[in-house]
Amino acid sequence: MTTTSVIVVSYRPGDWLRPCLESVVGQADEVIVVDNASAGAAASSMAAEAGARAVRSRRNTGFAGGVALGLPEATGDVVAVLNDDAVAGPGWLASAAALLADPGVAAVTPKVRLSGWFREVQLGGEPWYAPGDARPLGRPLRSVTAGGAEVVAACVGAGLHDLETDDSGSRWRWTRPGLPFYVPVEGQDSPVTVDGEPPPPGPTVRVLNHAGSYLRPHGVAAEQGFGAADDGRFDQPGEPFGFSGTAPVFRAETLRRLGAFAVPFFAYNEDTDWCLRARLAGLRIAYDPGAVVTHRLSATSGGTAAVLVRRLAQRNALLCLARNAPPAVARPQIAERLAKWRHDRVARDLARKLPWAVATRLSMSRRWVRDPAEVWAEWVERGSTWDTSPARPQPFPE
Repeated sequence: MTTTSVIVVSYRPGDWLRPCLESVVGQADEVIVVDNASAGAAASSMAAEAGARAVRSRRNTGFAGGVALGLPEATGDVVAVLNDDAVAGPGWLASAAALLADPGVAAVTPKVRLSGWFREVQLGGEPWYAPGDARPLGRPLRSVTAGGAEVVAACVGAGLHDLETDDSGSRWRWTRPGLPFYVPVEGQDSPVTVDGEPPPPGPTVRVLNHAGSYLRPHGVAAEQGFGAADDGRFDQPGEPFGFSGTAPVFRAETLRRLGAFAVPFFAYNEDTDWCLRARLAGLRIAYDPGAVVTHRLSATSGGTAAVLVRRLAQRNALLCLARNAPPAVARPQIAERLAKWRHDRVARDLARKLPWAVATRLSMSRRWVRDPAEVWAEWVERGSTWDTSPARPQPFPE
C-alpha cells in the first residue's frame, strides 16, 4: 500500500493555515509543518491543533530551505508539498499517486484554482498600439471596485495587461479590447464598478491559477491558464513543461535521486529549476485535472508588490539558467545583468552565488540524459496559449 506525506512550509501563518492543514490531515498518512521561524511559534501551535507534526527552524530558511528541512522527516512513498495558503480538494494525493505509479513521471501537478469567485467583465472598443509597444491596448483602467472595495490590482484575465504605477503612486492597467477579465467578488450579487460605472452584465465564475507551467525563452516558467475561466476547458489530463510550487506531488524515490528544491534559491523559481533538472534527466511532469487545489494567491509573501520577492525572482531566474540552460541562452542574459553590478542588487547577489550554480551544473550534468538545447527546443513556449474566450456560466453555490 502506498503511503503519503505532505510538507507544508509556514513562515508567517495567517487565517489561511488552518484550512490548509484541515484539507490534508484526513487524506495523508502524515502532515509535516515546517515552522520557518514563525513569530511565537504560531505555525507549530496551529500544526498541533490540526493533528500535524511540526519541525521548528530557528531562522527563516525560505520555501526551498523549508522543504529541505521537512523531507528527512517524511516517511511516505509519495511526498507532496502544499503552500500554506492553499487548500487541497478530496482525492488530491490518491489521484497523484496513481499517476506516479509510472516511473517515468517525476511529479504530478493538480488543477489549481484561485480561491473565491470572480465576476466576468468584457469591454468593447478597438485596439490601438503605442509607438514601440507591441501590446494591443484599449482604455486605461484606473479603478475597479467590488462591494465598495478597490480591487484593480487583484483582477486577472486576458482582458488586462500588467499593473502599472504612475508618478503619483496610483495603480492602473491597460485593457485589451474584446477579451474578458475577472473581478474578485464576495457573492454573486456583489456590486461591481469599472471606473465608477457598472460594467456590462457577466457571469460569476471560478478562475484558474494554473494547469501546470510553460517554459519561456529566457528560461523562467509561467503559469499555464492563469486568469482564464475554469469552466471545463482545463479538464483534460496532459503533460505541461512543469509545475508551479503550489501543490506538486512526487515519488520519494525521485526526490532522493534528483534532490529537492535548491536551498540557495531561498524562494521563487526553485520549482522551474527542479522541473528543468527532471527534464534533463529524461523524466516527465503530469497534469491531473481530477484533483483540484484552491490557492489564496501570495497570501504569505505579498506577491510581486514586495521588493524582496521581485529581487529573488530575478536573481533566481538567472541562477536557474546558469544551472540548466544551453550556454547560448544563459551567457548573454547573465553577462548583461552582471554588467550592472555597481548599482544593481540583483547582479551583486547573482555574482555571489554564480560559482555555486556553475559547480552544481557540472555535478548535475553527469546525470543528464538529454541536452539542454534539446529540452529548450522541445518546450520553449509550448503551452503558452490557451482558450481565453468568455466563460460558460457555472452554478453559484447557495
